[in-house]
Amino acid sequence: MDAARTTNAKTMGPVPLPTKKRIYCVLKSLHVHKDVRFHFEIRTHQRLIDILNPTAQTIESLMQLDLPGGVDVEVKL
Repeated sequence: MDAARTTNAKTMGPVPLPTKKRIYCVLKSLHVHKDVRFHFEIRTHQRLIDILNPTAQTIESLMQLDLPGGVDVEVKL
């Protein structure tokens, strides 16, 4: 959002999209005690930011963003 605001581009959002939840069930014991299980889940959060009338400088600043691990950005024109 800051990259778009510094170039005076008009933005809409962030719009929260549905969270995807993946659940994994793993047996705790190898042979018996099938009733004892561990449950793990991975949640994927998504946001939509719409940039109206972007300039070349706006697109260039978005492509050069330095993001932490596990964060993904998809730019569509």
